[in-house]
Amino acid sequence: MSIRRVYKQHNSAVVTFGAPLIFAIFLVAGWWITTALSGVESWVLPSPSDYVSRLSFELGNEALWASLWITAEEALLGSLFGALIALPLAYFIYKSRVFSAAVEPFLGATQAIPAIALAPLLVLWIGYGTSAIVALCTLMVFFPILVSSTTGLRHLDEDVLDAARLDGASGLTLLLYMEAPLALPSILAGVRNGFTLSVTGAVVGEMVMGGTGLGTILTIQRNNVDTAGMFVTISLLCVMAMTVYTLIYSVERKSRLVNSSRR
Repeated sequence: MSIRRVYKQHNSAVVTFGAPLIFAIFLVAGWWITTALSGVESWVLPSPSDYVSRLSFELGNEALWASLWITAEEALLGSLFGALIALPLAYFIYKSRVFSAAVEPFLGATQAIPAIALAPLLVLWIGYGTSAIVALCTLMVFFPILVSSTTGLRHLDEDVLDAARLDGASGLTLLLYMEAPLALPSILAGVRNGFTLSVTGAVVGEMVMGGTGLGTILTIQRNNVDTAGMFVTISLLCVMAMTVYTLIYSVERKSRLVNSSRR
């Protein structure tokens, strides 16, 4: 490995981890200055010290961890079901011009309807609780996964696919060994963005349709004007979403490197 490549990788790692850290430091500094100098009351905006104190207390709260797991489970199930529906549909849209022309206008029209607006209907059809929340999450992640996967499939390298066809690959073999691996970065990008939407769907669903996750805790904290508690709960949601987002993104980057080496 050349010195230039090592230097580039080092700089890339510094930017990847250093830039967010520096930005976070500026945010916290601005937060502290605002609470220290403006005289804002803690129930409107808690100070960083109030937040850290409440966070250290809540981290020992087993009920909060149980609620976090429930919300994560709902978001993961919604992402899974959304992917299971979106991926085959994306493949059919990619393969069939007639099916694409018939379906895509209706799929576009559905995006004019906010998924959250469907929550009352889901309550009528499914009822309150986990099933309705997972259904809402599925609706929210379905379209991002579908669009990203369809785009990835439509932009495959035709020269590579033609070479595979000349070697006898077709149908399921072509899909499993060429089309799916080459489109994997785009598919993972859709899943990555879909999961963050799924977390939003889970929280909003719990607020509207019941449940015992972090959305319910946020509702209780809002009603009690517990701003510090809301900050802690929201930050846990952010950490959960960022963790899964980063994990999927790392797999996505590796798949892009593998695809680049194939070309």
